[in-house]
Amino acid sequence: MSSLKLESEIVEIENSAENIFTYLSDFKNFEKLMPPQVTNWTATTDECSFTINGMATIGMKIVEKFSPVKISITSHGKVPFEFKLYVLITVVDSSKCKGQLTFESDMNPMIKMMVEKPLGNFFNMLAKKMKDIK
Repeated sequence: MSSLKLESEIVEIENSAENIFTYLSDFKNFEKLMPPQVTNWTATTDECSFTINGMATIGMKIVEKFSPVKISITSHGKVPFEFKLYVLITVVDSSKCKGQLTFESDMNPMIKMMVEKPLGNFFNMLAKKMKDIK
């Protein structure tokens, strides 16, 4: 197995950490952040599944929430590899924060080679979309 850790770029968000945390604590809100290549989106507050075109179906579950700075998510259901995803929020002031996504997984080196770049791009795109949360 090969360890993969991806960190999105850190984005400045013109919104309070509490608002961003509340929004991202509900998977039903994530659909608005997803790029067009994500299909078959289904979600409850704490679980979701979706398909990324050309890749596998992914399931995720929120396992811990540390208001307003961290949401811990794990892979869930039938997934091609186990992973952890962290939504990290840094308070700047009462109306501004920073956001970042961190992904960690142990996977077969061949799969790692195939998914590292597309996943990195996907997480950067999601991080940028965090700026649009109202």
